[in-house]
Amino acid sequence: MESQTEQLRQLNAANTADFNLIYRETMQMLYKISYRIVGDEEAAEDLSHDSLIKANEKQLVFPSMNDAKFWLIRVVKNASLNYVKRKAREKKAYEKALYEDFRSVPSGETELLAKESIKLTQGALDKLPPKLKEAVVLAEYGDLNYKEIGKVLGISEGNVKVRIFRARKLLENILGAENVFLPE
Repeated sequence: MESQTEQLRQLNAANTADFNLIYRETMQMLYKISYRIVGDEEAAEDLSHDSLIKANEKQLVFPSMNDAKFWLIRVVKNASLNYVKRKAREKKAYEKALYEDFRSVPSGETELLAKESIKLTQGALDKLPPKLKEAVVLAEYGDLNYKEIGKVLGISEGNVKVRIFRARKLLENILGAENVFLPE
């Protein structure tokens, strides 16, 4: 009979006695609801406590214990759903940061230097003797190995190595190593 009277009497969440009664009657239920949503014991406990503290801080007056329960259920449910959404956003942000593409975007200066280097290299290639030029072009631009270059040019693999070595040395002399920009 007394519990039914407590269910129907007005409760002030700012009143210590009423707050303790609300806490005893609802905490376990709020925790279970929150835990089912968030799946984390510690977070569920925090969210349940936060909902009760919110009622206390706002000094809410509930017409009955049932009204207090329904209000607290709504608060803990919404807080738990927001917690899950926030955790999902955080996870997504962490994954994005972890797997972010770290390639650098070339600046205008970098592009200009690269274009100049390409022009210088093409000019230097044009100055090479034809036999050396064709060997180095097939190796660097054709992505052929020495054996394949030998077949294309009709020479031995050893001769291909000699031609490419000589071509690179000549290019280095023509260009000068410090005058060529190599983007990273």
